[in-house]
Amino acid sequence: MPRLDSKAILQGRRSRYSLTLILGTTVSVLCMIGMLVYLWLLALAGGAAAGIDGGLGFAVSLVTAVIPVCILVPLILMLDRIEPEPGWVLFFAFAWGAGVAVVASLLLNSWGLAHVTVPLFGRDLGDFLGTSAVAPLVEESAKGMVLLILLWRRRNELDTFTDGVIYAGMVATGFAFTENILYFLSAFFDGTLVATFAIRGLVAPFGHPVYTAMVGIGVAYAAMHTGPARLLAPVAGWAAAVLLHGMWNGSTYFGWYGLAVAYMVLFAALVGILALAARDRHRQIGAIARHLPPYVSTGLVTPADIAMLGSLQGRRQAREWAARNAGRKGREAMREYQLAATELALLHQKLEAGRPRGDWKTRRDSFLALMHVARDTFLGRLPQPVNPGWAESPTDSGFLRRADFAHVIAQARAQQDYVPRHGPGGQRGPR
Repeated sequence: MPRLDSKAILQGRRSRYSLTLILGTTVSVLCMIGMLVYLWLLALAGGAAAGIDGGLGFAVSLVTAVIPVCILVPLILMLDRIEPEPGWVLFFAFAWGAGVAVVASLLLNSWGLAHVTVPLFGRDLGDFLGTSAVAPLVEESAKGMVLLILLWRRRNELDTFTDGVIYAGMVATGFAFTENILYFLSAFFDGTLVATFAIRGLVAPFGHPVYTAMVGIGVAYAAMHTGPARLLAPVAGWAAAVLLHGMWNGSTYFGWYGLAVAYMVLFAALVGILALAARDRHRQIGAIARHLPPYVSTGLVTPADIAMLGSLQGRRQAREWAARNAGRKGREAMREYQLAATELALLHQKLEAGRPRGDWKTRRDSFLALMHVARDTFLGRLPQPVNPGWAESPTDSGFLRRADFAHVIAQARAQQDYVPRHGPGGQRGPR
C-alpha cells in the first residue's frame, strides 16, 4: 500500500494538491513577474531621462525592498510555532500580495485619481482624497480578497485568530515588497533613498501587515464561529483595515505631529495583535493538555510526552532527540508527529466549541495513524533508541514502546485513496 500522505492529513484534505492553490499561485507569480518587468522598464526610462543608470537604480531598489521582507516574514511566522501553516499556502498569500493585489491596486488607484478625485475636487484635494481614501479602499480590498479565497477553500487552516493574522501578514508583506520597489526607485532618482528606506523599511515596516491583519482577524472569526455575526466579521475587519490605512496615509499631510499620532495608534494595534496571538497560543497549549490525555491508552502519548508537546522548548528538544535516532528523516517525522498531535487536540477543541465536521472521526483516525507512522520513523533502526530527555525514565515516554495501529493506518490510506465525484460534499460520513 502507498505511504500516508502526511501533508494531506495535516491539512485535513484527501490530497495535498489543490487546483485552486495551483491556479492562484500561478496567476499571482505571473502578475508579480509582470510588475517587476514594468518596474524595470520604468527604471530604464527614468534613468535615461535623468542621465542616471536606471538598471542600477532598479537593482538597488530591489535589494532594499528585500530587507524588510527578510525581517517581517520570520517575525510573522514566529507567532504560530505551535501549529505552523502549510508553506505553499503561505507562499500563495505572499505572491498574491506581491502580484495580483499590486496590479489591481495600481490600475484602480490610477483610474480613480484620473477620473474621480481630481476631476471632482481639483488637484490638491483630489490627491489627498486619492491617497487617504481611495487607495486604502482599493488596496485593502485587493489584499483581503485572498483571505476570502482561503476562507472559502481552506477554512480548516483557520483554527485561531493568529492563523488569520499570519495569512494577512504574508499577503501584506508581499504587497509592501513590490510597492517598496516603486517607492525606492522614485527615491533613488530624487536622491532621498536613505530617508525613504528609513521610514518605510525601518521605522514603520509593519504598516501594511497591521492594516490587513484586521481583515485576517475578521475572516478567522467567520471560520471559527456560526451564526449571523460571522457574515459581518470580515466586513468589520475590512473597515478597520481601511480606517487604519487611511489614517496613516492622511497623517503625512499634518506633518510630524500627525505622523507621530498615527504611529502610536498603529503601535497600539500591533500590541493588540501580539496579545491576541499570545492568547491563542495559551489556548492551543490548553487544548493539548485537555484533550490528549484520553489517548494515553493508545500508547502513542504519555503525560510526559503531552508536557513536551505543550512547550516550544520541549518540542525543539524532541526534534533534536529524533534527529539523533534517525537523522534528518527522524527530525521531520517528529515534526509531523507534533503537528498531528496538535491538530488532534484542536479537532476536539472545535467539537467542544460546537463546530463539528461530519468526517471528524476519519480525521481523528488519520491523525492517530500519522502519529504512529511518524513514531516508527523517528525511533530509527537503533536496537535501543536514545532515552527521551523530557522523560524521567524510559517508560515515561510512549516513544519507546509500540502499539498495533495497522487497522487505523489502513483505514487512513483507504480514505485517501477514495476520490469523491462531487467535491467536498461527497466525503464519507462518520463511522
